[in-house]
Amino acid sequence: MSAMLELHGVSRRFEKKLDGVERLARRLGADLRETCVNAVDAASFTVARGEVVGLVGESGCGKSTLGRMVAGLLPVSEGEIRFEGVDVTDAHSAQARDKRLRIQMIFQDPMSSLNPRLKVAEIVGEAAVYHGLTTRREVAGYVDALLEKVGLDRAFAQRYPHQMSGGQRQRIGIARALAVQPEFLICDESIAALDVSIQAQVINLFQDLRRDLDLTYLFISHDLGVVEHIADRVVVMYLGRIVEIAPTDALFEGPRHPYTQALLDQVPRLGAGRQAFRTVKGEIPSPLNPPPGCHFHPRCPMAGPRCRREVPRTITEGAHSTACHLHDGGVE
Repeated sequence: MSAMLELHGVSRRFEKKLDGVERLARRLGADLRETCVNAVDAASFTVARGEVVGLVGESGCGKSTLGRMVAGLLPVSEGEIRFEGVDVTDAHSAQARDKRLRIQMIFQDPMSSLNPRLKVAEIVGEAAVYHGLTTRREVAGYVDALLEKVGLDRAFAQRYPHQMSGGQRQRIGIARALAVQPEFLICDESIAALDVSIQAQVINLFQDLRRDLDLTYLFISHDLGVVEHIADRVVVMYLGRIVEIAPTDALFEGPRHPYTQALLDQVPRLGAGRQAFRTVKGEIPSPLNPPPGCHFHPRCPMAGPRCRREVPRTITEGAHSTACHLHDGGVE
């Protein structure tokens, strides 16, 4: 499979400058400084055509920020994102804009991502009309076909978001993404807010759409059980950095990074007998002041002096990549 999406050293910084009052207060002696959050720090990986890549990590690790940069909703501070060989970070390129249209995003909370003042027919159909994929005369039939594709009756076209359940609203979000005929979908915690039974239905829908429409997914989730079920490969993030990438089976059977091992220890397993539930040790540090060296070293049971002073290199063995000193000469 050829690489459809490529990320090369992608970073995103959020900076807060001091306003006039704060600058004056600093001149008078107040301890005020400009702040900078490295939400994503030099992320690099690829997604092959037809593949489902799971992006996992704790809340606040930068997963959603990375997804929004791939979708073009946030600019990139550094690095390059290429889709089918075209740099889509170039906002002035017509070719990049055409490519970005083929990348769509499905959000976690459909109630906040759907316009409450519009009926479903407008929510789903307006982008297709704008981009010339259908006409205003034919848009009603176009929307009806999309609703049927996501498992909803045509009558939903005349409803408002508040008149539907959470699962139905999420299907509307999926239909809206499909309306512009994308090839790549970013699913940002798109089943996290749903009941477990509805989650299973939406996961099955994603798999059916992948088969029927030849879609490629970047599936962002904190639920490792779901990722294990749906993903071909898994990318693990911690505090803005990618720490491990591997095929799903290899990652779940033999995780190499201590953080990945700690995450998998929390996944319940049938037939595993009685187990003590263990959370990942400590709290995730503030991205305003991340630890030096390996970001995970304050919580890592295997950390050594090297972990506190050096950023780990990414070591690749076959299809398995790990950023950990344990696999690069040791932690001393």
